[in-house]
Amino acid sequence: MNKPIAIKLRPNNIDEIIGQTHLIGKDGPIRNFINNNRIFSMILYGPPGIGKTSIAIAICKSINMKYRLLNACVNNKKDIEIVIEEAKMYDGIILIMDEIHRLNKDKQDILLPHLETGLITLIGLTTSNPYHKINPAIRSRCEIFELKPLSLDEIKYGIKKACESDDLKGIKINDDVIEYIAKLSSGDLRSAYNLLEICYYSTSDKNVTMDVVTKINNKPALFSDKNETGHYDLLSAFQKSIRGSDVNAALHYLARLLVIEDLDSIYRRMTVIAYEDIGLANPSIGPKVDACINACERVGLPEARIPLSVVVTEMALSPKSNSAYIALNEAIKDIESGNNFPIPETIRIDSKIYKYPHDYKGSYVKQQYMPDNLINKKYYRAKLTSKYEKFLNEIYERIEKINKSED
Repeated sequence: MNKPIAIKLRPNNIDEIIGQTHLIGKDGPIRNFINNNRIFSMILYGPPGIGKTSIAIAICKSINMKYRLLNACVNNKKDIEIVIEEAKMYDGIILIMDEIHRLNKDKQDILLPHLETGLITLIGLTTSNPYHKINPAIRSRCEIFELKPLSLDEIKYGIKKACESDDLKGIKINDDVIEYIAKLSSGDLRSAYNLLEICYYSTSDKNVTMDVVTKINNKPALFSDKNETGHYDLLSAFQKSIRGSDVNAALHYLARLLVIEDLDSIYRRMTVIAYEDIGLANPSIGPKVDACINACERVGLPEARIPLSVVVTEMALSPKSNSAYIALNEAIKDIESGNNFPIPETIRIDSKIYKYPHDYKGSYVKQQYMPDNLINKKYYRAKLTSKYEKFLNEIYERIEKINKSED
């Protein structure tokens, strides 16, 4: 079987891992688990190709413990039952479960009791946010660690290491080509390895030149730069163009993100913009962004650009308001500065003096909601940039008038 070089170069111990120093560097939590010879169930999540499986296997090899690698999509209940029997034979085993967010209830029910007893130590791997995608029953039994995209220098280091291996014997490649491949990988080391290997075998003389790479992959290297800020600069430009109502610039940066097929970053940033920058000025935009994301996921690229073009255009031209966002930030500052005094008796769970607003005209009745020390505190300041927020402000002012009136 022709194993990809990405698998052949997989680390044998934690010291061979590239990147993720916040977890495996000096005094990193996973590093200390290994040093103390004590491993806990955990979930490793982050983008593809950044070392989730490599770290999981390296952990097992570093502490010399038996392990099995399963995939929640492919392996069935019987496979998990076999691992459980092996765990009983070896007095414990590490189960590495790829795509753990796909683990259904039947498989969880088999696994959970043995996680409780410690017979099985689970290392779950996923590209999805575990706080949203993984069942709480599994999540509560695991520590959760986020892995970061590898830096440009880390990808370049990995490529150079691959070039020194027996698998790419006799390869000729210069630093400019290595950097270009690293940029094309967008922080994904596996992608960089795959492209390097394909380029190597596509030549007759093992000379990997820029021309060879661009013939194999002509995607523009827009995602990273030497200072590793290209990714974030691009997303910042996208958001600020929408915030500044420059529809042409917004579409330009959307196009750049689409050319590199970074849909996940587009989805996340659009969701933030909908609530941070547009907010109460156009409250329908949040559901529209969700509908757009669902449509994009359904049709995929290249058609995903069609709903994105519509919604991004509307977002750029929409009225803007960050009043709710600013109000909450001020409230959080109050809490962090110690203004978290007791909840007033009127609205405690066992209150005997609470007035039920629906029993009163207009569904509003004057009573104390704020803690004593913050009774007159105002966080919300309307931005009258849209009919909707003007409407909300009229309600707000009417309530304020009632509060200032005599009992």
